[in-house]
Parts: sequence; structure tokens; C-alpha cells
Amino acid sequence: MEYNSRNTHTIQADNNIGEVQIADEVVAIIAGLAATEVEGVASMAGNITNELISKLGMRNLSKGVRVEVLDNNVSVELALNLDYGYSIPKTSETVQERVKTAIENMTGLNVMEVNIRIAGVNMEKTR
Repeated sequence: MEYNSRNTHTIQADNNIGEVQIADEVVAIIAGLAATEVEGVASMAGNITNELISKLGMRNLSKGVRVEVLDNNVSVELALNLDYGYSIPKTSETVQERVKTAIENMTGLNVMEVNIRIAGVNMEKTR
């Protein structure tokens, strides 16, 4: 089966019912989607925007995201392009909060850190 070759983690185990596993890529997609929904974020570093998701598919949301899961703890690294005119510290803080909340609410994993690298500034969009 394809999912056996991916890096997965058990997020819930119940001997009576079974277990729930989640792939690292799914955690990365959650992080990418949460980040691109923040005002001021132009795209992930791979130039993937929300408008392109429907054409290219959800897997492309994980571009520009690196996730490490160890013992139900997650570390996330994001490379973002921001729109010109937005405060980098404020926008980054909002991204960190949204990514942490989205991953924790959807997976039950504990987010230890969300590190952000600003890879570029989109000069075409201004507020």
C-alpha cells in the first residue's frame, strides 16, 4: 500500500477499535493552508497560492513547509513570500499562531515551534 512508504505517526490508538495514523505530508499541508490564509502572505516559497490549489492539487501546499514529528511533538518550518506593505513581525506572528492552532486542533499533536523564513516580497500586491 502507498501509505506504508510515507512517514506516518499514530495519533490515536484504541485496542477495541483500531488506530489513526497521520502522514507528515498531511501535517505540512495543514500548515501550508493555514499560513496562506493569513492576510499579507502572498504564497509559500514555491509560489503556490490559494488560486492555484484547485488546478495543482492539495499536495502542492506542502511546498515551502518542513515538518518534523517526534513523540507527538511537531516542529514546523515555513518559507513564505509576503505581500509588500505588511508588517513582517505582525504577519509572521499571526502565521505562527494560526499554524499552531490548526495543527493542534486537527491532529491532536503538540506544536513545539513554528519557524518562519521570509523568502521574498511580492511587489505586485499592495494594500
